[in-house]
Amino acid sequence: MFYTIAIFLLAGLAEIGGGYLIWLWLREGKPVYLGLLGGLTLALYGVIATFQSFPSFGRVYAAYGGIFIILSILWGWGIDKKTPDLYDWVGAVICIIGVSVMLWAPRQ
Repeated sequence: MFYTIAIFLLAGLAEIGGGYLIWLWLREGKPVYLGLLGGLTLALYGVIATFQSFPSFGRVYAAYGGIFIILSILWGWGIDKKTPDLYDWVGAVICIIGVSVMLWAPRQ
C-alpha cells in the first residue's frame, strides 16, 4: 500500500508541477524554458504512473484522479496561497473514500 501511495504522490506532483510550469509560461508571461520544463515534467508523469502494480489501466487512472484532486487542493493552498474551504475538504474526503473503494474492494 505504501508503494501505491508513493507512486500516486510522485505522479501527482509531476502532473501538477508540469502543468503549473506551463501555466506560468503561457498565462503569466514567464520564460519559455519553464514551459519546456513543464512539458518534460508532464511526460515524466506519464512514465511514473506506469509503475503502479495494478493490472487495470482504467482503474489505476480513475483512482489516481482522486489523489490528484487532493494534491491540487494542497498545491493551491501551499503555492497559490488559496485557502481551501469546507466544501473543498468535504469533496476531497469523498474522493478519497471513492478511490479506496475502487482500489481495495474485494473482487472476484
